[in-house]
Amino acid sequence: MNPSLEQLRALEPIRGLSDRRLEELAKLCQFERFALGSDPLSAMSRGGQFIYLVAGELRMSLPDGSMQVLVGACDTAHWPIGYKSAPPVGSKAITEVLMLALDFDLLDIMMTWDELAVVADSSAQVAESPPWTTMSGAFSVSALTSSAFARLPPAHIHELFKRFQRVPAKRGQYIVHEGDPGDYYYLVESGRCLVSKQVGGVAMEVAELKPGNAFGEEALVSESPRGASVSMKTDGVLLRLAKPDFVELLQAPLLRPIQRAAAEARVAIGRARWLDVRYPAEFTEDGLPGALNVPLNEIRAAFTLIDRSMEYIVYCQSGRRSSAAAFLLAQNGIDALWLQGGLGRGETS
Repeated sequence: MNPSLEQLRALEPIRGLSDRRLEELAKLCQFERFALGSDPLSAMSRGGQFIYLVAGELRMSLPDGSMQVLVGACDTAHWPIGYKSAPPVGSKAITEVLMLALDFDLLDIMMTWDELAVVADSSAQVAESPPWTTMSGAFSVSALTSSAFARLPPAHIHELFKRFQRVPAKRGQYIVHEGDPGDYYYLVESGRCLVSKQVGGVAMEVAELKPGNAFGEEALVSESPRGASVSMKTDGVLLRLAKPDFVELLQAPLLRPIQRAAAEARVAIGRARWLDVRYPAEFTEDGLPGALNVPLNEIRAAFTLIDRSMEYIVYCQSGRRSSAAAFLLAQNGIDALWLQGGLGRGETS
């Protein structure tokens, strides 16, 4: 059973979250029920979590040898167990108890973004602009925890709120055209977009973007023309970030370069794997031993197939294609480094 908004609003320190955030959080967690005489804390000791006693009575053994009885719904129980004192070393349910565990990192990301959104709203110069605290599309929990945003320094988050521009868009409107120079990074706040490429003179749809998805970054990172066109499938709102702001706030913290010797050492000890983003013919000619080959134009389709437990060192000939691929991977929560300078054979595209 999922908690209600009222139950989450009673808990500290998360009660300050916006209702939209609490609604998202309620869908991501469930109560756990434990029988009389059980040891709930041992069963729930997963690390990195806030654990709450929601209902019932729990006797806890403290590190100094003393005992403490905690009653659900009392003031103390509104805080995570062990938050204000040393964590207990054991527990016993005096009655049947209802417990709730919340991931600390998830809560920390949500609270950070919510607080900075409030700051941005309070300092907004355009009063009629929709408040950032209502942004449930571009900055949903899934977007914040599985994309580039989860890895940004808080100072960059604040700047993003200040520098993003809201752009209303109509159904059928083209946002970027294939072959144009890169000038903006886009994030879909609401509505849906279609990605298309010219194949034999015919526009072929290759992807559909939904709220929380981004586009335009590949051309900015690789300093190359737009590789595809993007149009609106429905009416919607986009968030737009100018190239200099994108480079400063997103590319710089996410694009991690590595030199050849350091990369080889990481691969040798099994800490990382080579990822070749050149065409298959290039890879067949001189791909590095043990490398995975996923051409840059197929990298988005491979996000769900790539082993996220691995670290990848992305390479190409000069570093141009690999830098774009490494950014796309990092933006989607995959641990990727970029082989600076590439294989060093004078790539031109």
